[in-house]
Amino acid sequence: MVTLPRTNELGFFEIRLESIGGLGANLAGKMLAEAGVVGAGLNGVSFSSYGSEKKGSAVKAHIRFCEINTNIRDTSPVERPHVVGVFHEALSKTINVTSGIYEDSLVLVNSTKTPEQLKEKMNMKGGTVAVIDAIGISLEEKNRVNMAMLGALFRLCPFLNPDTMKNVIRKSLEKKYPLAVQPALNTFERGYNEVVFQTFTLDEGDVMPSFLRQDTPVLGYATQAMGGVITNPGNSILKDLSISRAGMMPHFDDDKCIHCAACDNVCPDFCFVWDEQADKKGRQQMFLQGIDYQYCKGCLKCVQACPTEALTSAREADGYADEHRMPHRFDLATT
Repeated sequence: MVTLPRTNELGFFEIRLESIGGLGANLAGKMLAEAGVVGAGLNGVSFSSYGSEKKGSAVKAHIRFCEINTNIRDTSPVERPHVVGVFHEALSKTINVTSGIYEDSLVLVNSTKTPEQLKEKMNMKGGTVAVIDAIGISLEEKNRVNMAMLGALFRLCPFLNPDTMKNVIRKSLEKKYPLAVQPALNTFERGYNEVVFQTFTLDEGDVMPSFLRQDTPVLGYATQAMGGVITNPGNSILKDLSISRAGMMPHFDDDKCIHCAACDNVCPDFCFVWDEQADKKGRQQMFLQGIDYQYCKGCLKCVQACPTEALTSAREADGYADEHRMPHRFDLATT
């Protein structure tokens, strides 16, 4: 019988996956639970929590394992995870992805940064940081991010048998999508073999942050805003949409741009920054200055619309968006 490496006071080994809609975290959680139940002989459960169910919105998947002689009667969200899988690095800008971790928890991040850089970025005091370039692997293997993340998660959870997962992949794909079987297996295998991790111990006298449950506030006559005003509307004016990008983004070449605004006509989030300037004949005209990447979710519609290849699709490099972000937004519709 498989023995879990560590459990909480209820006898559970808990995993939380932090992701956005479209990266396959929900399916990854179900596959993890199936591998633990079928392949390792554990009791397991998987469930997800999400909002509008659309691509780009925040998603959490929760997985619990326990020994076969322990029953699972708890389907509440995983608040104190032993393992956290962060499917998109940019999530840490808006969500506390490491909330509730122990000093020996494992945090897996889809990133090209080093474990030291990610520890600093996520304000971690202790724990193990694992890194896998899941987006890069999925693009090279023409497969999905979740397969690379699953491979890395199986490496971090030694009680799970990777051969069990490979059999699940074959059974799931070989009948309807036979050509997708080998790319999925390759992506899983690379995730398993290419993950790197580093453990950071707490400084002497330091302690992990105390866990605070983030309960949803109850709104009533004494707590709601005056007049029932929505103080945080869900629009792109206030939201950072960069977490929706899945590896590719438009790059802008000013020398090739003819300022035709074809890109702005198809952009769903008004990412393009314009400025009124005089042309060579002294006439006032709108000139494209660049892209405000804070609001770009990587749909690449602008690349398809551009007639001069001033906008091209390229892999998102570390720091590129911050380096080329425009200081303001100027929407043609408001001029």
